[in-house]
Amino acid sequence: MKSDALAVLEHHSKSFALAAHLLPAERRQDAAVLYAWCRYADDLIDLSGSDQAPALARRLERELDSVYAGDAQATPLLAAFQHVVQARRIPREYPDELLRGMRMDAEGFRYQSVDDLLLYCHRVAGVVGLMMCHVLGVSDPRALRHAAHLGMGMQLTNIVRDVREDWERGRVYLPIEVLAHSSAPRAAERLLGLAARFYQSGARGLAALDARSAFAVRTAGLVYAAIGREVARRRYDVMSGRAVVPRWKKWLLCARAALASLVELPRRLFTPRESLRALPLARYPDDVLPV
Repeated sequence: MKSDALAVLEHHSKSFALAAHLLPAERRQDAAVLYAWCRYADDLIDLSGSDQAPALARRLERELDSVYAGDAQATPLLAAFQHVVQARRIPREYPDELLRGMRMDAEGFRYQSVDDLLLYCHRVAGVVGLMMCHVLGVSDPRALRHAAHLGMGMQLTNIVRDVREDWERGRVYLPIEVLAHSSAPRAAERLLGLAARFYQSGARGLAALDARSAFAVRTAGLVYAAIGREVARRRYDVMSGRAVVPRWKKWLLCARAALASLVELPRRLFTPRESLRALPLARYPDDVLPV
C-alpha cells in the first residue's frame, strides 16, 4: 500500500510529491500514507452528492473508530494508515478534527467571518501539520503552532486559488463579512496577506526538524507561497482559472530551499537536538492562534 500511497500523492499534488521525495525514505512513506488517507476522506465527501455526504461523513467516523480500536482493516489504505497512527503515536483528536472539517463541507457550511474560515483551515490543514510533526519525529512542542500555521497558510492559498472551481461546485469559502465590504479580488488579497503571515510562522518552526526534513518542508512552503504570488500577478483575478507554478520555478524554489538549508547547517551542527519525546496535544485556538 505504501507505494500506492506515493502514487496517490504524485497524482493529486505535484507540489507535495516534490517535497515528499526530499524526505528520508521511511518518513516519505508514512507522509504519503497520511496524505492518501486525507485525500481519500476529502474525495469521499467532495465527489458524493450533497444528499449522500452526511452519511459518508459518518462512515469515515466509523472507520476511524475501527482504526484507533486496533481492529483488522478491510482495505490496504486503512491498514497502512492504522500502522502510521500507531507507530507515530498520532493523537485521535487530529483526524477527528479533520473529519469535522469534512463535515463542514458535507453540510454546506457558510463562512460568515474570517474566524470561521480559520477554524475550517485548522481542521482540514492545520491538523495535517500537527500529524506531520509526529511523522517527522518532532520533539519540541513549540514547533506545533508553527506546523499548524504552515498548513493553514497552504489551505488559505488553496481557497484563493480554487475560488472558481469551488464556485462551480456550489461552494464559497470567501467569508461573507469580507465580501460585504470588498470585491472578490480584494477578498483574495486579504486572505493571501493572512496566508503570508502563516507562512512566516511556519518557517520559524523548521529548526525543530532534522536538516533533510526541514529542506523538504521549506520547499513545500515556498512552492505554495509562489502560488499566491501567481494569483497576485494576475491582480487577484480569482475567476480566471487555477494559478499554477511552472515546473522550472518549482525546481528554482527547491534550489533556494537547499541554499537556505546549507546556510543554517553550521548552526544545526552546534545546536544540541532534544531527544525524541511524546508531544502534547495542540488544541485550537489556544495552542494554534494567534499568529
